This record gives sequence, C-alpha cells and structure tokens, in this order.
Amino acid sequence: MWFKNLSLFRLAEPLLWTAESLAAQLEPRAFQPCPSYLPRAAGWVPPLGRKSSDWVHAVAGCLLVCLRTEEKLLPAAVVNQVVAERAALLEEQRQVPVRRRERQELREQVVQELLPRALSRSRNSYAYLDRVEGWLVIDSASPRGVEEMTSALREALGELPITPLRVQWPVAAVMTAWLAAGTVGEDFSLGDSCELRENAEAGGVVRCRGQDLCGDEMRSHLEAGKQVTRLGLRWGERVALVLDEALVVRRLQFLDVLRESLREVEADSAEAVFDAEFALMSGELRRLLPRLLTLFGGMA
Repeated sequence: MWFKNLSLFRLAEPLLWTAESLAAQLEPRAFQPCPSYLPRAAGWVPPLGRKSSDWVHAVAGCLLVCLRTEEKLLPAAVVNQVVAERAALLEEQRQVPVRRRERQELREQVVQELLPRALSRSRNSYAYLDRVEGWLVIDSASPRGVEEMTSALREALGELPITPLRVQWPVAAVMTAWLAAGTVGEDFSLGDSCELRENAEAGGVVRCRGQDLCGDEMRSHLEAGKQVTRLGLRWGERVALVLDEALVVRRLQFLDVLRESLREVEADSAEAVFDAEFALMSGELRRLLPRLLTLFGGMA
C-alpha cells in the first residue's frame, strides 16, 4: 500500500466522521458491476480487498477508502467508422446530406448498440482522510481521478469541506531559484528530473530525467528565461518525489531506508503487510507534508 501520486487538500473544518460512521455511509454505495447499457459505474469497496468486510481501514486517525470504477472500452475509431457507414447509406437512400444533428443522433444510437458488446476495465483508486492533521490525500495526479474521488466522497457524506493548497510564495519562482542555486536547503535536495517552460503562452517546454540538474545545460535554459514547473526532490534518504507548480506530487517513492523498517514488523498475511505499509506511509507523510509547505512560506 504505497501511494504513487499525491493530490492534497486541507480539511476546512475538523472531521467528525469516525471509521464506523464513515463506513455506514459508504456501504449503501458499494460498487456494482456496470450494466450492459451504461458506459461507466463507480462504487466503494473494502480497501483490503474482497476478503475484508471493512469499508474503511483506520490507522492512527487516518481513514483509508477505496473507490472502484468500471468503464466500457469503446474505441472512438470504431464508433466513427460505424457512424460514417450509416450516414453514407442514409445519404444514398435520401440523396440529401446528413445534417450535423442527425449525425450526432446516429452516434448516440451506435454507442447504445455497441455498449453491451464492449469489453470493460476496472481500477481501484485510494484516498485517506487524516483526522489528526486535517488532510485529504488522494493517490492521483489526474484532475479526472481527483474529481471522481471528491465527487464520490461528497455524495457519500453529503458535504466535503475541503480547500486546495495555497502557499505564501509562488511555487514556480521558488523552484526556479532552487535550480539556479543548485540547492534546496535544510533536509531537502535536488533530484534528477525537471520540467522548464518559457513564459510565453505558446513557449517551448524542456523535460529532463536522469540528468545532473546543476550542469551548464540547465543553466542555459534558466538564462533564456525559462521557469521550472516540475522538479525532482529528495527528502533525506527517505522519500523521493517530483513536485509540480500546482503542488501535486508525482512519482512518489519511499526509499530503502524507510522500507527497511518494515522488516521489523511481524506480518503473517497480505492484510497485515497492507496495514503495516499504510501505517508507515501515512505516518511519514504527516511529517513530510508540513515540511514541504514551509519551503514555500507555509499556507496562505
């Protein structure tokens, strides 16, 4: 149980939900397989898998939930081909071009006909609510994935008082200054990846990975006026990540020094390993996230 990305929100007010009361809200909205006539379905499942009956996994005030989504795979190229064939047939029969509105109706009809035969794909998305420190942490860097999770939580709870992160200092400017100086300071250090963009709206983008960020090439991009929009960072020997200008964490890695501590845990089942990993991860993020915000002057 290791998150790979972090989209972060602050709880606007203390979270009153306990694991039991939250589970009572999720269970009526349990995942049900997608019907043949619908393109998508979503619902809650136990985070520990099918063998578990707990809709919420709680560790030290952190409430972990899991949202499963199932989508029908209906390639646009297939739909377009069928629509084009039917539109051509109609034009031959009527000797009149098919109008835009008629073509849209044809598309909707074709989609409904093909959905029952389409293959489906499902995925699990995780998030946890930290009642102690006031965080909502979502394991996704995708705006769509974040919206799916927050919408599902809001529907289950009736409301979800959260606010996006806003810090005192502009993130891109601060990261650009770090790259120019070749150092971050205190317990953070530069990683080996970054993304730089020109200020112009249609400006160029430079992406680097596995590269020395203190080299002449990076310096020349900065001198040309580019700003850092993503930057690889390391937090001591414990965590590596890529931070973007929206304060979304990508490619999160918990390093060997941290994982070594799991060897001291007696885990005799997959569920016990899951529990130990989540406890270690959520505890580490409780320490990391405030430190990360202080790099930008703290919360605005």
